[in-house]
Amino acid sequence: MSEITIVVLDGDETGQELLEQSLSVLDPELLGLPVSLEHFDLSLENRRATRNGVVDAAAAAMGEAGLGLKAATITPEGKDDVGSPNRIVREGIGGKVILRTGRRLPGVAPIAGVHYPICVVRMAVDDAYGAEQWREGAPGGAEEIAYRTEKISRGTCRAVAEFAFRTAVMMDGRVYGGPKWTVSPVYEGMLKEEMDAAAARHPEVDYQPVLIDATYAGLLSGATDRPLVIPALNRDGDCLSDMVLPMFGSIAGAESILLAFNDSDELTCAMAEAPHGTAPTLRGKDIANPLAMILACGAVMHYAAERHGPAAERASRAIYEAALETIAAGTKTVDLGGSAGTTEFTSAVVQRIAHKLDVWASLGPGT
Repeated sequence: MSEITIVVLDGDETGQELLEQSLSVLDPELLGLPVSLEHFDLSLENRRATRNGVVDAAAAAMGEAGLGLKAATITPEGKDDVGSPNRIVREGIGGKVILRTGRRLPGVAPIAGVHYPICVVRMAVDDAYGAEQWREGAPGGAEEIAYRTEKISRGTCRAVAEFAFRTAVMMDGRVYGGPKWTVSPVYEGMLKEEMDAAAARHPEVDYQPVLIDATYAGLLSGATDRPLVIPALNRDGDCLSDMVLPMFGSIAGAESILLAFNDSDELTCAMAEAPHGTAPTLRGKDIANPLAMILACGAVMHYAAERHGPAAERASRAIYEAALETIAAGTKTVDLGGSAGTTEFTSAVVQRIAHKLDVWASLGPGT
């Protein structure tokens, strides 16, 4: 089996602590696989020192390897500072889609009676986050006006819509939601057009387009009678996922995946991370929930399977199942109603992974 190279983007504060803990589930000896980790220091200090040169280098390496894992990073507020590395990474690998999946955690009561998974498929680039912004008029005066010019591309809309429908096929789910196309038929309507086109290509998928405001209401009032996949603009998807994930117990309960595709809609690069921030108040306390970062490791191995075969998929399954079974067995962090610390939870997951792989090996190939 060829070596599985994963580009690791180190981060800041508690985000980095959770990454370091979670990497234990990718130990080559634990998985029995040739996993190689290539680290890049994306801490705020190093981004400033290199004027984001390290971010460009990390994106280039990730594009070459096809796999990445990122810790949470600080985004400074100053307009002349280095800003967020996320945009640079996304543009550097040609990322178009971000996938975030809320799923029921064993023994954790969801909000609003949600039981089926909810996937938010959002744009990874453009929209509000790539907007040009400026102000005119006397600063601080009543007549001062702020402007911004946003853009989205047909290609990104198409990638989001197509991936949403393909995901719905795999999940036997419904494509639900959409932008505010009635108010913004030219701008937001472009995504709706691509959703309609994808629906025509996938007639087997249950398709229920709903305006974004009604989507929020539906999520809290019973629209989740089956798995849902929600295509969204960049900022809409960001807000949606920050609501959807806590509906299942914690924003730290699911991974976030950035995906890049070529012109034939074939996957070229996948980078997984936790959707939460650096949580500075939890730094050094060993109480933060590492679940999202552990699941991100499982996601990376899932996408590694496309190049490296079923052994990587088996490792991914072991990571996912071990993490969820640890919760089911009652080992939970504080945010999920338990008392386990970061290290205790991670160690329990590692132990279960080892047991699973050992049992599966005893049962022979194909297990």
